[in-house]
Amino acid sequence: MGAWLRRRFRLAEVSEADMKATEDLRICTLLPSATEIVYRLGLGRNVVGVTHECDYPADVQRKRRVVHSRIDESADSQQIDAQVRSILESGDAVYELDANAMSDLAPHLVITQGLCEVCALPYDQVVTLAGQLDQVPDILSLNPTCLDDVLSDILRVGEAAGVADVARSQASEQRQRINAVRSRTQGLQTRKVACLEWLDPLMIGGHWVPEMVALAGGVDVLGSPGQPTRRVSLGEVIEAGPEVILLMPCGFDVASTVDESIRLQMVSQLAQTPAGRHDEVYAVNANAYFSRSGPRLVDGLELMAELLHPERGDTYHPEAAVKLSPAV
Repeated sequence: MGAWLRRRFRLAEVSEADMKATEDLRICTLLPSATEIVYRLGLGRNVVGVTHECDYPADVQRKRRVVHSRIDESADSQQIDAQVRSILESGDAVYELDANAMSDLAPHLVITQGLCEVCALPYDQVVTLAGQLDQVPDILSLNPTCLDDVLSDILRVGEAAGVADVARSQASEQRQRINAVRSRTQGLQTRKVACLEWLDPLMIGGHWVPEMVALAGGVDVLGSPGQPTRRVSLGEVIEAGPEVILLMPCGFDVASTVDESIRLQMVSQLAQTPAGRHDEVYAVNANAYFSRSGPRLVDGLELMAELLHPERGDTYHPEAAVKLSPAV
C-alpha cells in the first residue's frame, strides 16, 4: 500500500499542563480545514461547534452544526455552480451562521477564513455576529495560499489555543514529510500535469495545488503556485498537452468524481491529450487530500507523487484515487 495510506490520523500528545490550561476552552471551527487542525493538535474535546461540511475525524459528527449551506450539495457540478453564482449575484452569502447556536455555545475562540466566500462564511459576517454575543470571542482568520501558509496556520491555531509547543511539533513533522517527498522526486523525469478543480465549467486547481505538483515531480501546465483557481476551456487543456490529468473537484470524494466524470464523458473529452491517450487520467479524493488547507494536504502530496511516478513501485488505495478509462 502507498505511503500515504500507512499513516493513520494521529492526535498530538498533549501534556497534563496543557490539558489543564485548555480544559475550559470552547472552540468553534467554521471551516473543515480548521476543524482538522484543531483535532490534530489534540483539542478535539474543546470543539463545540463545526460546519455542515466537517466530516473528519469521525468524532466531529458528535459536534453541533453552526454553519449551514444554502445550496443543494447533492446536485451535479453545473447545477452547484449555477446555484453559487445566483446566490452571490443576489448579494447573499452561500453559507449561513446559526446565531442561536453560537449564543448557546458561547465560544472563546472562533476560527474562520477570508480567502474564499464560495468555500466558507464571509469573514465580515463572522465578525458581526461574534460582536453581538454576550461574551465576544477571539477570532482567528486563516487565509493560506501555499503549503508554508498552512504550516504557519497550524502554529497560529496552536498559539491561539494555548498549545504552541504541540503545534510546533506537528508543523515540524509535516515539513519533514514535505521535504521527504521533494527528496524522493529529485532527479526523476518531470511530468506535465493538469489539475481540474471543477468539471462543469472546467476550472483549474489553484493556490497550493501547483506547488504540490512541483514537489511531487511535475509541472502544472495550467496553474501557477499561489494563484487562485480560474476557468479554462477544454481547448486550453488539450493544447497544454498534460501527460497526467488529476480530476479533483472541490469537495468531491472519489466516487462522486467518478460519477461526475461519467456524466460529463470526461475520458472521451480528454482523449486528445497525452494523459488520455496513455490512460493517465485519475479521479482523486479532493475532499480529503486537496481541497482543504489542513494537515491532510501532505497526505495528498504523497499520493500525488505516487500517481506522477508509478515507476517507483508505490500503490494507492481506491479511496484516494482511481484511474479512469473508457471502461469506467
